[in-house]
Amino acid sequence: MTEPSRRSGPETPLSGARVLVTRSPERSSALVEALSAAGAQPVLLPLIDFERAPDQHALDVACDALAAGAFDWLVASSATTVHVLIGKARERGPGLGQLVPAKTHVAAIGPATRRLLEAAGLTVTLAPPGEQSAAGLLAVWPGGGRVLLPQADIAAPALAEGLSAAGSTVTAVTAYRTVDYPAAAERRLAVPMEDADDGRQPPSYSLLTPETAAAHIAAGRINAVIAASPSAVRRISGLAPLAACKLVAIGRSTADQAAALGLPVAAVAAEPTPEGLVAAVARALNPP
Repeated sequence: MTEPSRRSGPETPLSGARVLVTRSPERSSALVEALSAAGAQPVLLPLIDFERAPDQHALDVACDALAAGAFDWLVASSATTVHVLIGKARERGPGLGQLVPAKTHVAAIGPATRRLLEAAGLTVTLAPPGEQSAAGLLAVWPGGGRVLLPQADIAAPALAEGLSAAGSTVTAVTAYRTVDYPAAAERRLAVPMEDADDGRQPPSYSLLTPETAAAHIAAGRINAVIAASPSAVRRISGLAPLAACKLVAIGRSTADQAAALGLPVAAVAAEPTPEGLVAAVARALNPP
């Protein structure tokens, strides 16, 4: 296979590189666009999907308590969680900005999570200034208070435990399930297409099956693979030996999961954004 260009010009730092994105199409448009603008050829292999939480009653009770002012803090650790909360607010009539009382503080992990919360009419009063992770939020957590923590069914306990250790009373509730792609149609958590209302055409990409992706990796036809979550890393590890294919992690928790599985990480994004991931891929493929 022809190696990707090593030109370091700012316009096409990834010219000729084929980059595997392991997100579903509706969650990948901004990243695919950024990779394409950098000269890469993005290919998609959706590995994980999301389903509604089996226990909707527990989630409804938590949302009703939130609306009634029972919590001092709402902590959102993922954009998917915010989509769930927006749906729950819609079921009740008002938007999320009206469901969450003005006196309830809101904390967010990650720029995408923050953007969604603010677009829904909420003010984010606390976010990690550096590392976008549970550890990053805990480093600036003020302690105390009653906290609602909606999260994935497979969420690591570190955030809930850290909040509790800081003197907060934590109500953790499952907001959604993480499953292999595709989720069952009747249970799939509907998520809007990224940038669906900005008037632009969605970027083009090739969609691979796991078998085809594994064959391409084995044949050296994929230069880099992007893991956007620890659960994606676990599924990447079962695809094929990465060999010359460089693994790029969206953040430290994803990189730690890769290390635990014996997968070498070529680069970790400084920020969990499309631009941060493109820069990390460039570092992985063009080391100093």
